[in-house]
Amino acid sequence: MLGVEIDRNTIRRKRNVARMKKIRVMVVDDSALMRKLISEILMKDPELEVVATAMDGLFALQKIPLYRPDVITLDLDMPRMDGLTALRYIVHDYNLPVVLVSSLTTEGGHLTLDGLAIGAVDFVTKPQEAISVHFHSVAEEVILKVKAAGRAAMDKVVLQEVPQPVSRVVSRSCKASGGKRFRKIVAIGISTGGPNAISHILPQFPADFPAPILIVQHMPEGFTELFADRLDHQCKLKVKEAQEGDLLSSGTVYIAPGNRHLRITKVGLASVVGLSTSPPVNGHRPSADVLFDSVSQAYGADSIGILMTGMGEDGARGLGRIMASGGYTMAQSEDTCVVYGMPKVAYEMGYVREVVSLDKVSSRLRSLVEEATVCSGKDT
Repeated sequence: MLGVEIDRNTIRRKRNVARMKKIRVMVVDDSALMRKLISEILMKDPELEVVATAMDGLFALQKIPLYRPDVITLDLDMPRMDGLTALRYIVHDYNLPVVLVSSLTTEGGHLTLDGLAIGAVDFVTKPQEAISVHFHSVAEEVILKVKAAGRAAMDKVVLQEVPQPVSRVVSRSCKASGGKRFRKIVAIGISTGGPNAISHILPQFPADFPAPILIVQHMPEGFTELFADRLDHQCKLKVKEAQEGDLLSSGTVYIAPGNRHLRITKVGLASVVGLSTSPPVNGHRPSADVLFDSVSQAYGADSIGILMTGMGEDGARGLGRIMASGGYTMAQSEDTCVVYGMPKVAYEMGYVREVVSLDKVSSRLRSLVEEATVCSGKDT
């Protein structure tokens, strides 16, 4: 019996040590103030440990082998070696998760989207006045995203070629004009790892896809418009940031704007976009739960909802309401999620009818919508 007790105690100690293992973070920023503020924020969480700081990308690359961080926070605008150049080395040579620290400018937004395409896991935005009282307002977001990055599966990040800047791309005139009737509607909720996943699946849809696609991607105000513009130049579908009063059309993707909930209502035969600044749901605005609720009410059995990679539980209950209304529910598979959070919660609640890998999402949605369109006998 004594031997059994010793074994149990040993196991218990090992479990406690495992729980106490902290996520090791390196903070990279050319501003000494920002390095200090970010480090102070992170060190307040008992699960995080700042093991090193660096003033530019070159110093960061030199310090990685010495300090072996688990996660790196990375500024983009730095001297000697900028953040995007450093990011390419970090992702390809060290396969480490990176959380970008971005400015709220248009240029900063484009650089952030480039960084996500290269392989960064997520990003946070600096307040316009980077002093302690302002930066600490985003402290919770910084901590949550760094911890999520520490649990991220880097082998599931879909790396992309950085596209030509939107301002230099000639707009195509062959896009679907919209205004077509549709029977089915697709709603997607997605968060951490989402920009790359969405950029992977949307280009696989044809311009005449016979349904609108509505997306809640957890992303701040200002970035969603840039994200939609970028996708619009990558896809055959028309992609836009949703605006109040938009009439839904087949072959069009509507991205919920940052800091606005997206709801759909039916007005006669038309379906209309509504935006609101009502309180955050599950800590998010926009919230996938809000979108899914409205879709279930407006379309019932003709709605298709899918939760994809992301931390937290936003969208899980809304997916359940789509299921209860007779709609079809899906979740991205664990083995293809960068962070298996939102889909996991919905699956464990019993609200997921089908689990689909990232590579199969677009083909599965196409088959569900196109089969329903053919069976309905309606002209789309």
